[in-house]
Amino acid sequence: MVGGHARSAAPRELAEDPQAWPHADLTPHPAAVVQAIAATLAGILAERRLSLRGLAAASGVNRQAIADLLAGRSWPDVATIALLETALAVRLWPEGTSAPR
Repeated sequence: MVGGHARSAAPRELAEDPQAWPHADLTPHPAAVVQAIAATLAGILAERRLSLRGLAAASGVNRQAIADLLAGRSWPDVATIALLETALAVRLWPEGTSAPR
């Protein structure tokens, strides 16, 4: 499991200052990837004035799952990211990062 034992905590809880999500410093922890995805997604939603309900309808991803991703309360799976990327026609996975080994 990616993140191993660390996945028992929400990504935002791994930051020194969880209130700074999605801008807290998490490098080099895998939660930094989730944080980058959340920040990118939040920016796209704001730019396009797209609601969580609208994105949920377009992507097939549960609205609460999107809200939890944005708030750093969950570890999104590959299918969730793929569905969101397809619906938005953008890359959410940060460039230059790969899955931890």
